Amino acid sequence: MSKLTLDSADKVKMTDQLKAYLEQEFDLSVGAFEAEFLLDFITDNFAATFYNKGLADAQQVMQEKMETFNDAIYELEMSY
Repeated sequence: MSKLTLDSADKVKMTDQLKAYLEQEFDLSVGAFEAEFLLDFITDNFAATFYNKGLADAQQVMQEKMETFNDAIYELEMSY
């Protein structure tokens, strides 16, 4: 898997969200540089886990849909 890269607009938005979260939850005021550094750490260390979870969820949905298709095909086979 290639390294996750965020476009600048997403990175600014996420950095602002981190700053606001740290201020609200921990009464910790950080600058944009520190928040961006934290975002980079989170992205580098956790993005693959979130990405893989998303893929596993999508795979589960597809598997369930395929079972529905298989059941429908089986019903068609039995009716003729």
